[in-house]
Amino acid sequence: MRTPICERLGIELPLFAFSHCRDVVAAVTNAGGFGVLGAVAYSPERLDTELSWLDERVGGRPYGVDVLVPGKVDPSAHDRGVHLMDAVPDRHRDFVTHLLSKYGVSATGRPLTAVADEFGRRVTAAGATSLIDVALRHRIGLIASALGPPPPEMVAKAREAGVPVAALVGTVEHARRQVAAGADIVVAQGGEAGGHTGEVSTMVLVPQVVDAIAPVPVLAAGGIASGRQMAAAMALGAEGVWCGSVWLTTEEAETPPAVKRKLLAASSLDTVRSRSRTGKPARQLRSAWTEEWDYGQESPGPLGMPLQMLVAEGAMARIAAAAEKGDPGAVELVNYFVGQVVGQLDRVRPAREVVYDMVSEFGDAVERLRRLSE
Repeated sequence: MRTPICERLGIELPLFAFSHCRDVVAAVTNAGGFGVLGAVAYSPERLDTELSWLDERVGGRPYGVDVLVPGKVDPSAHDRGVHLMDAVPDRHRDFVTHLLSKYGVSATGRPLTAVADEFGRRVTAAGATSLIDVALRHRIGLIASALGPPPPEMVAKAREAGVPVAALVGTVEHARRQVAAGADIVVAQGGEAGGHTGEVSTMVLVPQVVDAIAPVPVLAAGGIASGRQMAAAMALGAEGVWCGSVWLTTEEAETPPAVKRKLLAASSLDTVRSRSRTGKPARQLRSAWTEEWDYGQESPGPLGMPLQMLVAEGAMARIAAAAEKGDPGAVELVNYFVGQVVGQLDRVRPAREVVYDMVSEFGDAVERLRRLSE
């Protein structure tokens, strides 16, 4: 199953695993794939610790780091003189208090205020670049930029270090823009994917992007959690696949147990693109949280990124803790980013087993196609 991207990055399998959990990244990397750690979850200091941990456990195998660099954020994120929580309107704070009360979730808990400025500004070009500075001190083999074109400074630093830059896109126009900005690899992510997505499906998007930016290599993302889906992506012209949702229900994943149970019980109809978690359209598990923000009469509507992130993450930490205690209202509210492929996730397995099963099924799918062409 070796493709040119395998030769370029020095990996056995063209299977890329995006995760905010270092254990998943290590497990997939050691199984022959390419783990990619979502850095937005960490401060620069914490990221350094996580990457040092990975360096010790992957035996020199390459892995990657992903940052969020949206093209547009709330202006307050660029003003260092502004405390970001002060930029959150009272009506949004009041709405969160209303939701917690309505669903019987205690409003007590550690406030996000103390770390809000650093956390929120990780999604600016300066914040993402500070994370990349940390990453480049480690043995990474890829930097991925999500949401917007990689900043010139990020591309320059990656070039100097000899590290390729990948970029996630949801349209052909975005793909061309990312290549012009310096992306070496493009991840064509269909609208069925979890997290920040566009509206074009993977089946439609991937061949269009492949044709538009050739010979730049393309990875396919969105709705890929099996070997058959991986084979389909390769048939569309992708050199590999980028998967995220499938790792959320693995043994290694740090997904809160209450969320993992909801994921395992969900169908592919139980996700929705909503701005309620980050301020940008992101596919996630439909829950009372998304319904209240998107359709509730009292909803003030989501804020822009990163302010909505601050509103949501502060509340969701309390909600997840209450859900673990079995509070029914919290269980209704709690959710996480996941794609439509959630309908295939029906049991907890080691990440290594997921990799091997995908490879085995890929081989069966290719053989089936070979017989059809005889």
